[in-house]
Amino acid sequence: MATREAHRLDQARVQALIDPATYAQWDGALDLLDTIRSEAPVAWVDAGEPDHPPFWLVSRYDDVMRMSKDNATFLNNPRTVVFALTEGIEFAKSMTGGSEHLVASLVTFDAPIHMIYRKLTQSWFMPGNLRSLEDEMCGIAHKAVDRLFDAGPEVDFVKTVSAPYPLHIVMQILGVPEEDEERMLFLTQQMFGGSDEDLAGMKAMTPEQVTQIVAASVKGFEEYFAALTAEKRAHPTDDVASTIANAVIDGEPLNDRDMMGYYMILAAAGHDTTSASTAGAMLALAQDPAQFARAKVDRSLLPGIVEEAIRWTTPVQHFMRTAAEDTEVGGQAIAKGDWLMMSYIAANHDPAQFDEPRRFDAARSPNRHLAFGAGAHQCLGLHLARLEMRILFEALLDRIDSVELAGEAKRSSSTFVGGLKTLPLRVKAA
Repeated sequence: MATREAHRLDQARVQALIDPATYAQWDGALDLLDTIRSEAPVAWVDAGEPDHPPFWLVSRYDDVMRMSKDNATFLNNPRTVVFALTEGIEFAKSMTGGSEHLVASLVTFDAPIHMIYRKLTQSWFMPGNLRSLEDEMCGIAHKAVDRLFDAGPEVDFVKTVSAPYPLHIVMQILGVPEEDEERMLFLTQQMFGGSDEDLAGMKAMTPEQVTQIVAASVKGFEEYFAALTAEKRAHPTDDVASTIANAVIDGEPLNDRDMMGYYMILAAAGHDTTSASTAGAMLALAQDPAQFARAKVDRSLLPGIVEEAIRWTTPVQHFMRTAAEDTEVGGQAIAKGDWLMMSYIAANHDPAQFDEPRRFDAARSPNRHLAFGAGAHQCLGLHLARLEMRILFEALLDRIDSVELAGEAKRSSSTFVGGLKTLPLRVKAA
């Protein structure tokens, strides 16, 4: 097997890979990952300085799929599951008493506790329960299209539709009052978009400033959900927040840290990723009038539009894992304790798995992408995301005659969760 040195990335590529701004230039990011995948599908990323902890970059679809399913060898603990600079990791340790995880949630747990916590809310997000919400979702979708026309004919689709639509649905399920949704959106943008100048509201930010922005978001979530917990314990209602607030494991309620993490993963990841995929689908259709026209007359393409948008956009761009033992990935020796990045972007654009991966193809089949992960940690809300998108695009295709770009679409600067932050469109009603 090759040594680390044999597959060490050069410093220019290392810096590009860990720079959030790289992912705002989507084609450039894909070019970078394509080159790395072709030359070293399991590459050693070491900046050679204390600010940047080294890790293995895994970019081939088959390798990422295998790692995603092997939760015994590739752990979510003890190291952080999201790439962070040393400053951020040390800050998390100082705030948590030693854990690299600033937030403890489903994505940071390993077996057996992971499945115990997952089962607390899993039934809420299964197809059987979601079917009962379809009529309500349809009404919310048509209100979103109303906003589109009210703001048009030129409109920012992200601000008007793709951000507020899934936000409203997941907050209804969670039990957050509608008047608090704007606060939830702001805190989510601070948490996931802390590296982006527009979303964070600051320019020329240092790593320390980014860390402080994310930490302030976490604190804001904790303060909000602490108050909501008290309300749901005193007056429980039929929603996920009441389930979490009153959950008991081994005869004890959830501890505050785990409870706050549970709320946050559902409140933030439950809408931001769907917003990104929804905007990605609309961008693709605006760029391809023929595909838009086909979808208007052939609604059997809708599931394909949804699935392809999720792959093509890949909102969750990576997760990190820690090797529990000496092992190998793609023929490369991995030592116990090594940190590895599973690049979902690279995996979802691997030409060995997807023909012409940069092309948006609503008829792509099979489309076994990794945007939801795989194995025990597969996204809890995947059925909700698919349903939300299908219902919204049904309404959009019913009521829009044509759509085209009205300016430059811009993607956020982020190494972790990313997607379009603006999508200016010109729409014509049917």
